[in-house]
Amino acid sequence: MHASGHPAPNIVVTVAEAARRSDPALAARKNELYAAAVTRHGGRPIVVHAATPAVDRTAAFATMDGLLLAGGADLDPARYGHPTRGSVSVDPDRDALEAAAWDVAQERRLPVLGICRGFQAINAFSGGTIVQHLDGHSGSAFGTGAPLVHAIRVAPGTRLARILFPTNAGGGVLRVNSYHHQAIRPGDLAPGLLASAWASSAAGDIVEGLEAADGRFVFGVQCHPERTDSTPATFERLFGVFVDATRGPADRR
Repeated sequence: MHASGHPAPNIVVTVAEAARRSDPALAARKNELYAAAVTRHGGRPIVVHAATPAVDRTAAFATMDGLLLAGGADLDPARYGHPTRGSVSVDPDRDALEAAAWDVAQERRLPVLGICRGFQAINAFSGGTIVQHLDGHSGSAFGTGAPLVHAIRVAPGTRLARILFPTNAGGGVLRVNSYHHQAIRPGDLAPGLLASAWASSAAGDIVEGLEAADGRFVFGVQCHPERTDSTPATFERLFGVFVDATRGPADRR
């Protein structure tokens, strides 16, 4: 129950299966950060991964009020119709899990937030593509050293700008962490999605934020805002608005 007296919304959080990672404890710690972000803003995280039993997965999808697609391994390029040209450590079982969760969320018009891999998954599931390798944006792995940080330009007039800059929807520049070796260029963006943030790269400008063009609550960011030690505090507003969006009926989202 939320402090307001209303039941906490059920937020399905799709994550990597920690037990299958090379460092299960570190993987579990990363997964916990997503759940903690949902909890901080009054949501009830329901964490699922590729090994979650089918009956539990079905129950989670049936009761979910919102979907958070978390970070992790590369998507299988077959998901967006490309051969493998730089993707590593793909996880087809997780791809299938998240595609199923995405389909349910779209059918029911539920709010969706994608982070890093989840940002890229939204684009792939919507008909877009992904640059399979990009130099200069990965830095140290989480937990092994200081993160790489770079600037992003939040596009004026976008809903992301209104969330991150509530007194200035003209957008602005923020410095965010960077843990990705794949990217979305302007030409890779799916129909129906708008770029809401940009960063510079050796390959030219890349998309670092996206949102649904039709006003649905579908947002994605390439950075990891759940890692609060390397994220501007204003990104807490994104989690807060996401959880708030899951409380209303579908026709108001």
